[in-house]
Amino acid sequence: MEKILVIEDDHSIHEELCALLRANGYMPVSEPPCDLALLDINLPGESGFEVCRKLRLHSDMPVIFLTARDSADDELLGFGVGADDYIRKPYNSSVLLARIGRLLKRKSSSVLTVRNLTLNLADMTVHFRGCSQELTKNETRILACLMQKELCTRDEIIEDLWSNSLYIDENTLYVNVNRLRDKLKKMGAEEFIRTVRGVGYRL
Repeated sequence: MEKILVIEDDHSIHEELCALLRANGYMPVSEPPCDLALLDINLPGESGFEVCRKLRLHSDMPVIFLTARDSADDELLGFGVGADDYIRKPYNSSVLLARIGRLLKRKSSSVLTVRNLTLNLADMTVHFRGCSQELTKNETRILACLMQKELCTRDEIIEDLWSNSLYIDENTLYVNVNRLRDKLKKMGAEEFIRTVRGVGYRL
């Protein structure tokens, strides 16, 4: 059963959301780990924007803002901090469930496997013959690039990282690739990443 994090400070709306999720086969939870997050913006203490930023530091799980704030600036800020969708209250239950289902379906396809090496993009972990390692966001994107193409140039990897708001240069790429190699080596997957001189990297 897929777990959905519900962060909503209005008790009645929180209970309504939890009941809706349970009735449709989901398990509402109050803290990670989870498969998707539903966030309000107006929260006591830190805002939903800040909660989303913190989630994005260690997870690529889908995030939906569900909020009464309806300005274009708020919506743009929501996407800017990493949200996948932005739904205004009052929400339509059928539309909300459809969007949750769409994002979870996309998430379920975010697993890549090459020669017994499996990368889970959602929780940023890599697995090899019963062993696993947690990766940083940079390491996850680099490995994903290499698993999706036979050969990746340095520029292609850097461009992919920039498109995912991960801003690095060639020197930083070199450091990240070496750290990734070290983690793979600890699992017995040494020499998986090979350097192609003057071009880039390949598996």
